[in-house]
Amino acid sequence: MTTPTLPAAGTVTMFTTTWCGYCRRLKSQMESAGVSYTEVDVEQVPEAAALVEQVNGGNRTVPTLLFPDGSAATNPSLAEVQRRLGA
Repeated sequence: MTTPTLPAAGTVTMFTTTWCGYCRRLKSQMESAGVSYTEVDVEQVPEAAALVEQVNGGNRTVPTLLFPDGSAATNPSLAEVQRRLGA
């Protein structure tokens, strides 16, 4: 598997699907709070789906966020995202 590029400091990469309500909610919350992110649709990018499955014990659970330190979180709250980014 190709290792994804880590997001820049202060931002996250958010792995989503178009039909995920939890993804839409978190994106909206992050946008309102000014948290920068890059969105990757796991149904369109096979390498991203493989990463999501790897960090979620074989499950393709979204939203999964990748942080600049290389760690990941599945369906985190806005508060957790901000805390992990040091915001």
